[in-house]
Amino acid sequence: MKPAPFDYVRVDTLAEAADVLAQSGDNARVLAGGQSLMAMMNMRLAQPTVVIDIMHAQGPRQPEIVRNRLRISAMVRQEALCTHARLAQEVPLLAQAVPWIGHIQTRMRGTVCGSVAHADPSAELPLVLVALGGQVHLKRGRKNRAVPARDFFLGMMLTDKGDDELIEAVDVPLTPPGTGTAFREVGRRKGDFAIVSCAAVVRGATTRLAVGGVNDTPVVADWKDLTPDNVAEALNTFAWSLDARDDLHATARYRRDLVRRLGEITIREARECAD
Repeated sequence: MKPAPFDYVRVDTLAEAADVLAQSGDNARVLAGGQSLMAMMNMRLAQPTVVIDIMHAQGPRQPEIVRNRLRISAMVRQEALCTHARLAQEVPLLAQAVPWIGHIQTRMRGTVCGSVAHADPSAELPLVLVALGGQVHLKRGRKNRAVPARDFFLGMMLTDKGDDELIEAVDVPLTPPGTGTAFREVGRRKGDFAIVSCAAVVRGATTRLAVGGVNDTPVVADWKDLTPDNVAEALNTFAWSLDARDDLHATARYRRDLVRRLGEITIREARECAD
């Protein structure tokens, strides 16, 4: 199929894009990498009357450190994040997760903020953003606001972003020394969206596990003093708290089993990394 007719607007700045959005509202969509939007438009699942291309806009195209946080602007492509020289030292969980995103061909086009805006419940970047306590920076006209990632994702492909807002950037805290992180996922094939993905962060006596692909949004569990003796029971309780459902790719039982088994492996790897 072909997309419905639309007007194409190429902007030079994010401020210009915000102005066009303010005028067009829910009739407009922002084109960044286009890996999700163009497919949806071709199938007419999305029928915007205005498409705003920001990929030629001025702004950082590499991650940068701002006030002890790694800031990723709207123009940063996924492969630029993946190849960022100090990513493994600055935010190791991102370095562990990004290679799982699609294929190098899609990462060369897709943007980090575009994936966050799309909010697929099986996507890696929203999961990691939630696990690390990241923030989403939104722009509406000349106004800006920051939303914690944990509050930003509201449902399947549903976020707190208004129709007249764009994601200006996302950021995550730099990982302090002594923190262990790990990422694992299971999919039908390499590059597919995950059936279940797990991101673990271990810091001192605190263990965090974030799970994607089960609920409509990433889900986080935090434990104090989790040990090898009680981790299986904790993960079993967590797995049963999730809204796992049968679909074409996996049964609810299989997803819960993956949360238990993959979760234990991911937590163990993060703990070993912290030691």
